Amino acid sequence: MATHPDVTMQMTTRGGLPLDVRPASPSDCQDLLKFLEAVIPGDLRFRFLAAVKPSEMLARILADVDHRSDEDLIAFDARDGTIAATAMIAEGHAPGYAEIAVLVRSDLKGRGVGWTMLEKACGYARDHGYERAECVESSENQRAIALEREQGFVARLHPDDAELTILTKILA
Repeated sequence: MATHPDVTMQMTTRGGLPLDVRPASPSDCQDLLKFLEAVIPGDLRFRFLAAVKPSEMLARILADVDHRSDEDLIAFDARDGTIAATAMIAEGHAPGYAEIAVLVRSDLKGRGVGWTMLEKACGYARDHGYERAECVESSENQRAIALEREQGFVARLHPDDAELTILTKILA
């Protein structure tokens, strides 16, 4: 079983997939680009709320975080060391809020990776003093909305854009 260097936590998804999870670093840029290329366009659109194409610039945004006001946790498939998912945790729009966005490699959906990464991201946010987590989803992304509701998030339509749903969870 391959293990990625600098692992901060080993986890197993509900579907039995072993993951090595750690914060992103600039050295992850090329692996993140390969990961983004393995995500279908619809999943990229749901994650970034716009049509985007995998690019080195996009990979660099995920890899080069300040580790204070934002963090990107990367989950590596422990079987082969490839990136399975990312979970971005960023300082939210109001004090005490963390915005969370998870992206799972398309071929691994349905294996509990999204659930595990959302749970890990919420724990990270709570451990870093955030009181609430917030996810902004396309209202079309019913799979993500259902997963977030299962984890205790409460949904409401975005006040300025009916095509978006805001999901909030109290972390304390």
